[in-house]
Amino acid sequence: MSAPSAQRPTPKVSEREARQVAEDARERDWRKPSFAKELFLGRFRLDLIHPHPLPAGEDVRRGEEFLARLREFCETRVDGALIEREARIPDEVINGLKELGALGMKIDVKYGGLGLTQVYYNRALALAGSASPAIGALLSAHQSIGVPQPLKTFGSQEQKDTFLPRLARTDISAFLLTEPDVGSDPARLATSAVPDGDDYVLDGVKLWTTNGVVADLLVVMARVPKSEGHQGGITAFVVEADAPGITVEHRNAFMGLRGIENGVTRFHQVRVPAANRIGPEGAGLKIALTTLNTGRLSLPAMCVGSGKWCLKIAREWSAVREQWGRPVAKHEAVGAKISFIAATTFALEAVVDLASQMADENRNDIRIEAALAKLYGSEMGCLIADELVQIRGGRGFETATSLAARGERAVPAEQMLRDMRINRIFEGSTEIMHLLIAREAVDAHLKVAGDIIDPDKPLSAKARAGANAAGFYAKWLPKLVAGPGQLPRTYAEFHPAGHADLATHLRYVERASRKLARSTFYAMSRWQGRMETKQGFLGRIVDIGAELFAMSAACVRAEHLRVADDHGREAYQLADAFCRQARIRVEELFTRLWSNTDDLDRRVVDGVLSGTYGWLEEGVVDPSGEGPWIADATPGPSTEENVHRKIR
Repeated sequence: MSAPSAQRPTPKVSEREARQVAEDARERDWRKPSFAKELFLGRFRLDLIHPHPLPAGEDVRRGEEFLARLREFCETRVDGALIEREARIPDEVINGLKELGALGMKIDVKYGGLGLTQVYYNRALALAGSASPAIGALLSAHQSIGVPQPLKTFGSQEQKDTFLPRLARTDISAFLLTEPDVGSDPARLATSAVPDGDDYVLDGVKLWTTNGVVADLLVVMARVPKSEGHQGGITAFVVEADAPGITVEHRNAFMGLRGIENGVTRFHQVRVPAANRIGPEGAGLKIALTTLNTGRLSLPAMCVGSGKWCLKIAREWSAVREQWGRPVAKHEAVGAKISFIAATTFALEAVVDLASQMADENRNDIRIEAALAKLYGSEMGCLIADELVQIRGGRGFETATSLAARGERAVPAEQMLRDMRINRIFEGSTEIMHLLIAREAVDAHLKVAGDIIDPDKPLSAKARAGANAAGFYAKWLPKLVAGPGQLPRTYAEFHPAGHADLATHLRYVERASRKLARSTFYAMSRWQGRMETKQGFLGRIVDIGAELFAMSAACVRAEHLRVADDHGREAYQLADAFCRQARIRVEELFTRLWSNTDDLDRRVVDGVLSGTYGWLEEGVVDPSGEGPWIADATPGPSTEENVHRKIR
């Protein structure tokens, strides 16, 4: 790749500065109630999710009609094995999706879109992703985080009129934030957008640009320098993908999702009209985070689709494969895995449907719920795929092509495991999601006591914060001592005659919610300003919250299905199984809050980095190739072939 003689380094920022950039991008106010926020504060607000919210009849009709058309298309015109072999979605398939209107699922009908609800959009992604995960990724990247969603929320009317009709029918979009040396730490973003008259001039390199190889329109995050008349900061722009100076220098290849059109895009002196700026200067990160509030639901939706397929294969295979005179499903070791797959798939669908319907109703703030759905769906989805491979044994490790070649059913279990693995990294890694959710979970504490632990605040501010904190905790802490979860008849409607007892699980969630809040308070009292460094503790707090949210969603969904006379008895059984499994995980997490190896782990890491354990690495050969750990991303003209391709 080209490299001018003088390399412009990635901006250097301190840890505190980086945290401040992320903090400034947060949506700080809570104008609407949040079930998950209340859950972390020890308040189990079942009334916010029960009775289960329902879509309008017209939304159901339009959604079901589209799903029927999409299913026929996937069954007759999508060859997932071909996409896997050739590592590319055929143009005719993408054009067929355009004809179906799949690019405009979330775009309003007045702009030529389908105007589907979040619920049906997610169900469509699960369906399309089951045919080919690469198709699910294409559609999700286009609508969940690509140009349509930022424009829908932050775009001007002129921008909507100009771009949304194109995006609904013909144009594919991509979202460009990540850079070779910038991932979840946007304070170091290096791509620049320098004002020049009525334009901005973009320079920089973007990495892992999903859809970027085939995109027609891009939403690009770039740093505007502060100057007279320009407040500067990270800013969002809509950019034509074929603009002069844009080069897709490489199409990336991955362990899974082999049909994904993901690349490296270089901008050199790319002129973008100021009219294409989304929102004001400096609002780029806020736009990105707000977009992801609901955009994150697309990924767990596809995890639900994966779970459903894994359950189908596990059932069919385990009923015919015999060991020691019985089908393997009848052996407890395998049966436990099947039970986990079935119960967890039910819970994942409950979480996604509930969060999606809440997003459609717009009565609640679902930023934590969506983040929990992404975190929980990606982690449990990976476990489900791994368990399927284990149930299949050697056949699970064998490719579908090899299975077919020797006369057996071509079951792509190993591909599913490879495809699912990226979900723990996409759209915020598990580790980043832990920190993001934890920050929201302790928001109420920081609002009343944050100045006390802030070293930069004067004594007067600390004194005021102390008084505010005393008042808040005097009212809040006593409420964590006792609650409805200790009364044996609470939530009695969740124990109808002839059904499993889900009321006992909801009482457990209420008690565990208060315990979770007490644990968070104890930790803040103990560590104060050092709390943000206790990532192991914070991760477990979030994981407990995720399990409690999933338990709540599973119970509410089961009751909804019972009332609707839609497999209610079976739903109660699945919810009961899931909750019993989840409670075991929650108890282990509570134990590990205070009994863990976090301090020892930090000492071992120091030893690893200092070379103390270098002797442990001896006796192997490193097959890695030569080259820098991070590719040079110096701005400048490209010397590479442009591998951007138009869909024909």
